[in-house]
Amino acid sequence: MERCLQIERSIITTYRKGIWSRFVKAIKEYELVQEGDRIAVCISGGKDSMLLAKCMQELQRHGEKNFELRFIVMDPGYAPQNRELIESNAKLLEIPVHIFETQIFDAVFEIQKNPCYLCARMRRGYLYEEAQKLGCNKIALGHHFDDVIETILMGILYGAQMQSMPPKLWSTNHKGMQLIRPLYYVHEEDIIRWKNAADLHFLRCACKFTENCEVNEEDSKRRRVKRLIADLKKENENIDINIFRSAYNVHVDTLIEYDSQGVRHSFLSRYRPKD
Repeated sequence: MERCLQIERSIITTYRKGIWSRFVKAIKEYELVQEGDRIAVCISGGKDSMLLAKCMQELQRHGEKNFELRFIVMDPGYAPQNRELIESNAKLLEIPVHIFETQIFDAVFEIQKNPCYLCARMRRGYLYEEAQKLGCNKIALGHHFDDVIETILMGILYGAQMQSMPPKLWSTNHKGMQLIRPLYYVHEEDIIRWKNAADLHFLRCACKFTENCEVNEEDSKRRRVKRLIADLKKENENIDINIFRSAYNVHVDTLIEYDSQGVRHSFLSRYRPKD
């Protein structure tokens, strides 16, 4: 209990600027939490979702709004030692987790094309469904600042599209459900500092496709983009901030074509001769 209290205090003291203040800023700026919400905090077992759980607990205890929390863990077919690690960390950090089982790993194991994409989609669907069963109206995910800027660059470099990762969105398949990302402004380096200082060890990579995690993750598109951003920061320390802010400074009139709510808008349809 004493160790848990120390870890909790560090979030709002030692890491107040890097973690807590940025977490609260996103909550307020994007109105992520409302009075009467029942939020399912989705825990994968990694550092990001575990930190999110602790931040949400602190917000519930000391925040301005009254809301409920459920901490849900989906077991998609973890090896016993990986599930044990999640359970032991939840116990250490005093997070009352609700674990439910699926067979996602087995379902996508034989898929040759984009198994990770399919796995992610299936995970999201199961999380929404379990959250609804628990009477929740929102799910909270542990995506952070670095996830946002990497998504922007990956869309451009590998997907030939310009898109970002919004701080909240409505579910298209689960009526009335929302997804929120309270760590939107929190940088991964601060999460790592918090984890290391607290001597915490979280699940890093546990699916059947990445048992040889060091090799597969190193070759992933996201890892390449992460390295690219790190290299660019050596020349300009504000590169990551600039990428993030680019999603706030979109000059639509300069785009050749864009999609808004499923409707395509082309440059020529907007182009008008000067009087």
